[in-house]
Amino acid sequence: MKVLHTSDWHVGKVLKGQSRYDEHKRVLAQLVEIARDEQPDLVLVAGDLYDTAAPTPDATRLVTRALTALRRTGAQVVAIGGNHDNGPALDALRPWAEAAGITLRGSVRDTAADHVVDGSTAAGERWRVAALPFLSQRYAVRAVEMYELTAAEATQTYADHMGRLLARLTEGFDEPDRVHLVTAHLTVVGASTGGGEREAHTVLGYAVPATVFPTSAHYVALGHLHRAQQVLGPCPVRYSGSPLAVDFGEEENTPSVTVVEVTAGTAAKVREVPITAATPLRTVRGTLAELAELTDQDAWLRVYVREAPRAGLREEVQELLPRALEVRIDPDLVPTVSGTRTAQRAGRSPMELFGEYLDSRGQGDDGVRDLFNELYEEVAK
Repeated sequence: MKVLHTSDWHVGKVLKGQSRYDEHKRVLAQLVEIARDEQPDLVLVAGDLYDTAAPTPDATRLVTRALTALRRTGAQVVAIGGNHDNGPALDALRPWAEAAGITLRGSVRDTAADHVVDGSTAAGERWRVAALPFLSQRYAVRAVEMYELTAAEATQTYADHMGRLLARLTEGFDEPDRVHLVTAHLTVVGASTGGGEREAHTVLGYAVPATVFPTSAHYVALGHLHRAQQVLGPCPVRYSGSPLAVDFGEEENTPSVTVVEVTAGTAAKVREVPITAATPLRTVRGTLAELAELTDQDAWLRVYVREAPRAGLREEVQELLPRALEVRIDPDLVPTVSGTRTAQRAGRSPMELFGEYLDSRGQGDDGVRDLFNELYEEVAK
């Protein structure tokens, strides 16, 4: 059978005030086109369909249409919730999903059987998926345990609970004539972050060893980390990565989806299919004169300016580079402040204190001082 593995769509993402909606629309259209070309038997969407737990109507419409379009290629579709998703809200969509022939699991339920999905390909190859949405540590580890355990013990307890949960979901993975798959949204020890994940849910407290997955699994389709990568484990374990770079920390990632070919009696063969529809992200550095010479105007830009700070500098950069979403002074030009005496506040005005701060940072521009004074006088009225 053939499986298409994707995750971390983050529909609804806004980058430095810039909506990514049109990019997501193109990316998901390309994903559906890849599914039409590859004709997978099964599509696994491993969580973080949305960027926020309260998606806009447009984001919801885009995700549901994409899932429907994937189903219409002839593939079975199994999608799970991630840490950015609202699990109960996804579960509320299950009647729609079931009517559309889509399996949707937003949050972990009490009944293990609810997370085990069976199916077969048009050619008769039987498959089983253990579908595990994101499970927060505060739900996996009871409050009384959290209070009594050290941080290290709580981390180990979370990993132990996840191991027992996956063991329960994969109890039937001993059938020799079936392809056994796992899809989950979690962090595996030893994997590399993509650069734009929410740090609170990727720290070690949420990391589990790859040994939580059974040796009988033919393939483990993971979401949560945005860099496509294979993880060393007792079976093939892989993150598909995000199909577009969601933040500047991911600009070096290669967006893609993963195609897996496997049978009950053969090992999984994995390949990446690039996703090229999104606008790339780039970090550039230089003086205004150097930035004016840039020809890469087809990317969203993070700009480090090699100029002395002054009022209006950001506007000058954005006039040169309309796609500059983030403008900063190059860190190499910012003096390191160490061991400086805390400014004496008594008897000094806010304007004086702010001026001293600017001087300490090498940013003593009169225009910036004037803007601060004007703002302070406005709010102090």
